[in-house]
Amino acid sequence: MKQLISIVYFFIFSVTLSAQLNTDSLRGIIESEKTAYSQKMDAAVNLVKSYHLSNFDLAILESNRAIVLARKNGDSSNVAALLRLQGVASYFKGKYDIAATDFYTSISIFEKLDNQQKELAATYNDLAKLYRKTRDLDKALENYNKADKLFRQLRDTGGIAMILNESGVVFEYKNDFKEAVNRYSASMALAEKTGDSLSVSYSLSNIAGVYVAEKKFGLAEKNLLRALQIRQLLNDSFAIALTYSDLGTTMNAKEDYAKAITYLLESNRIAEKMSYPELQSNNYNELSALYQKQGDFKQAYLCYVKRTGLRDSLFAIEKTKQIQELNTRYETSKKEQQIAHQQSKLRLQTFLFAGIAGLVLLSTLLAYSYYKRYKLKKETQHQSEIMKQQELAVKAVLEAEENERQRIAKDLHDGVGQMMSAAKMNLSAFEDDLSFSNAEQKNSFNKIISLVDESCREVRNVSHIMMPNALLKNGLSSAIKDFVDKLSNKNLKVQVYTEGLNERIDANIETVLYRVIQECVNNAIKHSGASTLDISVIKDQDGISGTIEDNGKGFDINDKEKFEGVGLKNITTRIEYLKGTVDFDSSPGRGTLVALHVPLQQN
Repeated sequence: MKQLISIVYFFIFSVTLSAQLNTDSLRGIIESEKTAYSQKMDAAVNLVKSYHLSNFDLAILESNRAIVLARKNGDSSNVAALLRLQGVASYFKGKYDIAATDFYTSISIFEKLDNQQKELAATYNDLAKLYRKTRDLDKALENYNKADKLFRQLRDTGGIAMILNESGVVFEYKNDFKEAVNRYSASMALAEKTGDSLSVSYSLSNIAGVYVAEKKFGLAEKNLLRALQIRQLLNDSFAIALTYSDLGTTMNAKEDYAKAITYLLESNRIAEKMSYPELQSNNYNELSALYQKQGDFKQAYLCYVKRTGLRDSLFAIEKTKQIQELNTRYETSKKEQQIAHQQSKLRLQTFLFAGIAGLVLLSTLLAYSYYKRYKLKKETQHQSEIMKQQELAVKAVLEAEENERQRIAKDLHDGVGQMMSAAKMNLSAFEDDLSFSNAEQKNSFNKIISLVDESCREVRNVSHIMMPNALLKNGLSSAIKDFVDKLSNKNLKVQVYTEGLNERIDANIETVLYRVIQECVNNAIKHSGASTLDISVIKDQDGISGTIEDNGKGFDINDKEKFEGVGLKNITTRIEYLKGTVDFDSSPGRGTLVALHVPLQQN
């Protein structure tokens, strides 16, 4: 046994030592002018693979460089492979919109190629994990099934084991623990049979998660420590960070807070080094809850602030704009390369065929014209596919943002709100035990109770605004009126008029319109200094039209900096997502009018 351990350690040392040497040698191959294209591309793909689970920024940088080279040589297979690796790196950086675009584009290429079933299956698995992250469990399971079918056709035992492990998490999220454990156990059996110790460690971690849900903390800790030992032998920093996080969560549930803090901080140390914001966010969320249990509210608050900052960076709506900017830069670069290539080709043709007869020249020009039309058609199809994937990415981001709003509202209502109510009850009960020496002390005590009571109401108002029950139960019209009724600004008079909203419309349209109107009202309260605000929402055969008009100080709509703010960007992005239009009419001292229109038939 000791000899075996010595051999394993020697192997790990050799792999670690050779990793840097291998990276340097790969760069040398890529940068050498004497190296053939196929060798350069193999080296570039291997270089990205060496980074895509350890250094996400370098993986994306190297992948972008390699994709330019692959596109220049018409190598669609390697373009798809690199997009998949780049998508994995973006996924772990929390850039889910970019990752979704990369995965869908990669899949669309692989599906058209022969002998790429294994790469296609791996990409389906990556896309399934993305849907699992956004809790679209049915879509996740659909893609896992596609991957499983391909791996079984290929008789790929490792791939089958991976899908069993990954898809088990979906059933765990559905609280079907029996099916989840069956899949994890089946995956571990296959991994042990093939000697895949890393896959064994993932199965152990997943089974431990089920044990935590069943409050079998001893078994969970035992599995996780075994998984950690395997991953430390493999020197897999990414997997080690995940294991420390799972151990911290388990120890917190077990109420062994000292161990929990140690494990979570160690996980964050590794995650920060890897630029893995999602894992850091989850760890800070766990630490915040842990410190709150211990009564250390200062540390709980600091961890919550860090966690909130990381979550904001993960789900910011501006990420949809980043996709457009990246695609624009990519298309510009691609067209410049095509122009340079065409010019070189024309010069060569002119030199070689200067003496060819006019008929041959005419035939060449006709062929060139046909080629240009064909390329233009392909570019149009490609652009259409990109736009479709962008819409899917925007939808995923908006759904994730709405889910996060609902989760925070529930936490405020069920957590902070109940704590404040309990504080008020305790203060009221404590009043009977106190003997006040004078009326001033009695008044001070009553003011404290009033402040706590007002805080309770404020928490309830905030939670209802973030997740309005009126929108869920009665529709858009009632939700807007309910939101206006809860406004605490007494200096602003708000009038609401709705028409044609007696029947419910699509829930997605209702939610987006409610958030847009909510954003406009908040802008008026914060920035306009208005005394009146008129809101009108009318549904007719053409769609839904709305206006939000105030008599405030207004602003210069020609000032582009005003439209760079988060508020106006959110309004524009959400309405564009519904295929609608939004116009702003304002000038200094003349108030502001926001007019929007959304068609009911979404294309």
